[in-house]
Amino acid sequence: MIRIGLTGWGDHPSLYTSTAAYKLVDYSAHFPVVEVDSSFYAIPRETTIRKWIDETPESFQFIVKAYKGMTGHLPKSEWPFDTAEEMFEAYRQAFLPMQQSGKLAFLLFQFPPSFLCGTKEVNLLRYIRQQLPEFDIAIEFRHMSWFEGERTQATLQFLQEQRFIHTIVDEPQIGMGCVPKIVAQTAPKMFYRLHGRNDKGWINTFGSSEAWRKVRYLYNYSERELLDLQKIVQREQGEQYIIFNNNSGHHAAPNAKRLQQLLQIEYEDLAPMQLDLFKEDL
Repeated sequence: MIRIGLTGWGDHPSLYTSTAAYKLVDYSAHFPVVEVDSSFYAIPRETTIRKWIDETPESFQFIVKAYKGMTGHLPKSEWPFDTAEEMFEAYRQAFLPMQQSGKLAFLLFQFPPSFLCGTKEVNLLRYIRQQLPEFDIAIEFRHMSWFEGERTQATLQFLQEQRFIHTIVDEPQIGMGCVPKIVAQTAPKMFYRLHGRNDKGWINTFGSSEAWRKVRYLYNYSERELLDLQKIVQREQGEQYIIFNNNSGHHAAPNAKRLQQLLQIEYEDLAPMQLDLFKEDL
């Protein structure tokens, strides 16, 4: 099974036919999986998660990003929790309904470039597995130290031992704050995360994070690049999840649709296309 989707469902204008309140419904008429990014900024309420579950087809899947306090993006002094155990338990309880509904593909722990390969970081990864034993978890590194020379095999072996999904990342190769695209399977599920290849926009030289976000993922995959990805995916076996994150210029949706065509995939259990009730009759 190969599931292709996008990062978020709120910023893909080519997919919407109804009102803003039903963007997830519209999205699920096109793709069978989505990556939830809002959970990085705050742990959602149970009512919100149940709404997502109810609005999507039975076989629809969510890939859910870990809360930023759990990945080291947020200093401990700024946590809205007293302890790490409290924070992890709040996150766990929030997404248990999605897990129990069968709609949670896996959690995604994306670490910052400051998360270098070291004893403290390895211990945190072990702690994450201990705190969330019942969840499938994907790990995305953003520092080259995890994949330098002989460390590559050691990193992949560790991920396999801890039942973590290795995130196969496609991104610019600039400096140490990136990782190479290593196609390897460390768990039954495989995960590809495509950020684009905008070399000039990958590093923040724009003076503000807001300006940076507008260009960092500004990239349109070429036909040749999508054909190369097609060949990689077709060589692999088992469950494969492919998420396009190159959406600064709204290229993610058409790129994902084109890859679906190249792989000759027809998704059957999608939501029905919605009618725009606010358009005048022609």
